[in-house]
Amino acid sequence: MIFQELNGRQCKTYLLACESIRQAILIDPLREYIDRYIAFLAYQGLKLDAVVDTHTHADHATASFELRRLLHADLIMHQRAPVPRVDRYVDDGDVITVGDLTLQVLYTPGHTPDSISLYTGDRVFTGDVLLIGGTGRADFAGGDAGEEYDAITQKLFTLPEETLVFPGHDYRGNTQSTIGEEQRTNPRVAGRSRAQYIELMNSIDFPLPDKIQEVLQPNQTAIEDDRAAFPGLAELNQVRQLSAKEVHAQLQGHESPVLLDVREPEEWSGELGHIPGSILIALKELGGRVDELEAYRDRPVVAVCRAGVRSTTAAAILTGMGFQRVSNLKGGMLDWNEAKLPTER
Repeated sequence: MIFQELNGRQCKTYLLACESIRQAILIDPLREYIDRYIAFLAYQGLKLDAVVDTHTHADHATASFELRRLLHADLIMHQRAPVPRVDRYVDDGDVITVGDLTLQVLYTPGHTPDSISLYTGDRVFTGDVLLIGGTGRADFAGGDAGEEYDAITQKLFTLPEETLVFPGHDYRGNTQSTIGEEQRTNPRVAGRSRAQYIELMNSIDFPLPDKIQEVLQPNQTAIEDDRAAFPGLAELNQVRQLSAKEVHAQLQGHESPVLLDVREPEEWSGELGHIPGSILIALKELGGRVDELEAYRDRPVVAVCRAGVRSTTAAAILTGMGFQRVSNLKGGMLDWNEAKLPTER
């Protein structure tokens, strides 16, 4: 196996490659280093087979969309990822194969709902869930400290103690640790109960990542137009969230809401289907097509997408345009399908 960390900084990108057939996979690439990755691949005589984002990043722009386009590599993310341009959605226990290499997917939510770790041979790539001597924040972007504690203690800490830990970030100059070392010495987890961990994480005042507005929503939506005016976090947090069952109940009521699906056309007719009677306007087109919704300005509107993230952005945009009764389908079509509610394809 060829193995290399490519960034040489606090934010980590890992390359793994099969020596026999010269195919490679990149884990968590940064957009600012695309030229570096392409040059390294060319120098080593490697073909990029796949790119994995271990979660939707809030602190750096992903290179995955551009590498997918330029090098025809598959983009792989967890099925809860909100991104539309994913070639393969994976879940716990799935296996990613690159030549002779196999990486087992461990679903490790908590930092974000779509966080995964990748386990192969003697090492595990933990994204931002388990860090060296720390853990990822769980206070925004759908994070949950309890889920994070469970993922670390019930998934990662069940791996062999000698397993090498390679995190998505490190702020102290470390390059690797082991599962056993983190079990014994990680100050956030070692010796703490689940309740104590939640209390600790809730007590920490984490600063927001730099340039979060320029990073998080483009990573969530795959809209890379620098002119796109995304709503602020305060506006997103004000969007009313409705469960799948609540939306279904409203559809049976006397004032049925307008369902605005903001996914891409291929998603609309894809495996998750769409809710009968919904209107399709992709998020990237919403600003230029809002006139099509004028007739519904006084009616309740529920925005819909894959995981409830892009649609929260759409709901905030519509609210900013004066639509007064806009809500969001929490969990999107993933939760709608899990509830076994009606769909069309």
